[in-house]
Amino acid sequence: MVRNRAEREHRYRTWRQTKINISCRGVICARFMLDSANTAINLFNIDRRIFVERAPVKHQCSGDYFYGDNPDLEKALQFTESSYAAVLRDVLTPRFRLTNHHRDVLRHFWLLQYMRTEAASRRAVEMTAEARSVIGVDGPEFNLSIREAVLIAMRTFVDVMHAVDDLRVCLLQNLTPVPFVTSDNPAVLSNRWHLEDARARWRSFGLHSAGDLLLLPLSPEAFFVGYDGDVYSIPDESGWDEVRNPADVEALNQHQFLNCRANIFVRDARHAGIVRDSYDRVAQLRPSARHRIHYAVRDAEERDSIRYRVTDPFLEANRHQEAIIHTETVHARPSAWPWRLRPRRNGVVFSNGTAAGYVRRARVRLEGRSAFHQEAAWS
Repeated sequence: MVRNRAEREHRYRTWRQTKINISCRGVICARFMLDSANTAINLFNIDRRIFVERAPVKHQCSGDYFYGDNPDLEKALQFTESSYAAVLRDVLTPRFRLTNHHRDVLRHFWLLQYMRTEAASRRAVEMTAEARSVIGVDGPEFNLSIREAVLIAMRTFVDVMHAVDDLRVCLLQNLTPVPFVTSDNPAVLSNRWHLEDARARWRSFGLHSAGDLLLLPLSPEAFFVGYDGDVYSIPDESGWDEVRNPADVEALNQHQFLNCRANIFVRDARHAGIVRDSYDRVAQLRPSARHRIHYAVRDAEERDSIRYRVTDPFLEANRHQEAIIHTETVHARPSAWPWRLRPRRNGVVFSNGTAAGYVRRARVRLEGRSAFHQEAAWS
C-alpha cells in the first residue's frame, strides 16, 4: 500500500540498498554448442529473422552477474550449478534411470534459470520503471539496473528454492527429426490448466499454482518437464517418456519461441529452415507486453474493511493519498500442447476463495487443510 511521496521514496531506498561483488556464469547452452570447447553456437534472431552460424558463445549463453557478499547465496548457486552439470552427464548416458536426487537437482536448476536470466531481469527492470512512473517517483536513484534485478532474484531463489519440490519430473526423449531448441530465456513456467479453465480467468499464476508446468530443454534430444501430478499425467518408464510425433516437439518448442527475448539456439545449422518456419507459425502468439500494472484507489470503508477501485493511474494518481499497485505477469498461450501431457483422470485443484487463486496440495499442507476446499480439475 502506498500512502504518500515520502513513504514511497523511503521504500524505494530501502529496497535498493544492495551492492555487488561476486560473479557467476550460466551453463544452460552447453549441449547446444558446436564444439567441445563451447566457443560457438548457431542462433536464430527473431527480431531480424536471420540465422547466424557459429555465433560466439560468450556473447550469447553466459553473462557476468554479481550477487553480493552473501556466502549462503554463493554456496547455493555453486552447488546447484555443479550438481546440474553432473546430472546432465548422467541424463544423456544410454539406459539412464532417473533418481530422486536427479529430480531434485533438475527442479532446483530450472528455478535458478527461471529467475536469473537476462530476459527475466530485463522484465523486472521494465516493470519497475513503469511502476515508478505510476507512483510518481523521479530521480536516477530509483532506477533498477539489470545487475540489481539479478541480485534481488538470486536472493529470492534461496528463499523459495523448495517451492517446486512437490512437482513430479519426467524427461522426454526426442525420437523425431525435429530437434528441441533452447533460447536466451530457456526455463519456462507455464500452466495448461490455468490457461484453459474458466475458473482461473482474469488470474495469473506463480510457483505455487495448481497446474504448473516447468519446461526446460536439456539438449536437442532431451527435455525436462516438471508437472503437477494432481492435474496432469505423463506415461513414463524409469522417469523417461518417448516423443515420436514431431508435432509434440513443435508444441514444446513453442514455449521457447513465445518466451525468448531475442534469440533461439539450435545445434545443427541444417535445422535453420525448421526453426524459422516453426517460429513464423506462432510469432503472432507472442504477448505484446509481459506485464500489466493495476492501480486501485481507496473508494469506501465498510465496517472493518476498505474497498478499492481500479482506475487509470495517470488520471487519478495525484488526487489520492492512498492506493494499491498490483503487477500481473502476462503468460504466453501456446496454440497446442504435447499429446503425452494428459489431463489426469479425477484430477484436483485447491482454493480458499481468496486472491491466492488455485494452489497445489503442498501449499494446502503448509497452510492447513481446513482453510482450503478441493475441486475437480477437469470437467
